[in-house]
Amino acid sequence: MRATVMYRAGDVRVEEVPDPVLTAPTDAVVRVTYACVCGSDLHPYHDLPDTPEGRRMGHEAIGVVEQVGSDVSTISVGDTVIVPFAWSDNTCAYCQDGMTTSCVHGGFFDGAPSATQAEKLLVPQADGTAVVIPAGTDESLMPSLLTLSDVYLTGYHAARQGGVGPGKTVTVIGDGAVGLSAVLASAQLGAETIILMGRHTDRTDLGRQFGATHVVAARGEEGIAEVMEITGGEGSHVVLEAVGHMPAYEQAYGIVRPGGTISRVGVPQYEDAPIGFTSLFGKNATLTGGPATVRAYLETVLPQVLDGTIDPGRVFDRELPLADIAEAYRLMDERKALKVLIRP
Repeated sequence: MRATVMYRAGDVRVEEVPDPVLTAPTDAVVRVTYACVCGSDLHPYHDLPDTPEGRRMGHEAIGVVEQVGSDVSTISVGDTVIVPFAWSDNTCAYCQDGMTTSCVHGGFFDGAPSATQAEKLLVPQADGTAVVIPAGTDESLMPSLLTLSDVYLTGYHAARQGGVGPGKTVTVIGDGAVGLSAVLASAQLGAETIILMGRHTDRTDLGRQFGATHVVAARGEEGIAEVMEITGGEGSHVVLEAVGHMPAYEQAYGIVRPGGTISRVGVPQYEDAPIGFTSLFGKNATLTGGPATVRAYLETVLPQVLDGTIDPGRVFDRELPLADIAEAYRLMDERKALKVLIRP
C-alpha cells in the first residue's frame, strides 16, 4: 500500500510500505477513504530533523473496516467509521473522566507505525476508538464527518474547556481551520459576542458565516487594543488560542478579562511562558486547554452533522489524491489552502 512518510523538514513522500496487519485482538484494519492535512502537520514540516527511518504522517481519517481482531465487538467488517486522532480504550479511569487523550492504553496516530495519510490504517483499541457512521449516510456529509476526527472537535474542546456559553464574549486567536471551528463551536454554545483575530479575508469571511460578530486583523499590541475597544475596555470572558506560537499566547493574556479563561488548543511550540502577575496571576485568569478529547465528544456532536445543524466541512477548500500530498503540504504552508482533503 501507499503511505505518507516525512524524512526531514519539507521532505514529504508517498511510498510503498507493507499493509498493516492485526497485532492484537483489540485491533482493526481500516481502508482509508478520507484523510486530510492538519495545521499541526506543518510543525514537523518546518522543523523535523533528519529522520532516516521516516516518520509516518496523518491523524484524521474516515474509512471502511476490512479486518477486526477477535475481541472487537462494536464495529464490524464493512462498517464506515470515524477514527479520532488518538486511540483509546474508552474504559480506563481517565477515559471515564472524559480525558481520552490520556488513556493508559492510548496513543496518537501521527508518527505511529501506522498513520492516517495512507491507503490503510491499523486502529489499536478499535472498540474504544472508532465510531460507526450510520449506513446510508449521504456521501456529501463525509467532509464534515471527517472534521469530527480532529479539527471541529478541537475547536469545540477549546470552547468547552474555556466555559463558553450564553452571554459570554469570546475571542478566537487564529483563522486556521481550528480557529474557525472554535468560532462555529462558540456560536453553537451560545456566545453573545465572538471576535475572530485573523488576517486572511477569505478565512475571516467564513468565520463570519460560522458566527463571528467581529474580525480583528491587527496583531500584537494593536490587536489587543482593538479587542479592548470592542469589549468596552473590559476584555474577553474567554480567549480561545488556536495557533500555538508565543505571540498568540501573549495576545491571549493581553485581552482576557479579569477572572476570565484562556483555553489553548494550538499545539504550543514553546515550554516557557509568562504566568506571573502581569499576565495571568494579577487577573485571576484561568489557563486551560490541551489535546482535544475527541472521543469523549464524538457521539454527542455526530447527530448535529447528520441532521445539518452544523457544516464544519466547509473548512476544506481543496481536495487532492494521496499521490499529491506533498502539494497539499505546500499549499497549506504557503497559506494558499485552508485545509486540504485527501482521497487515498
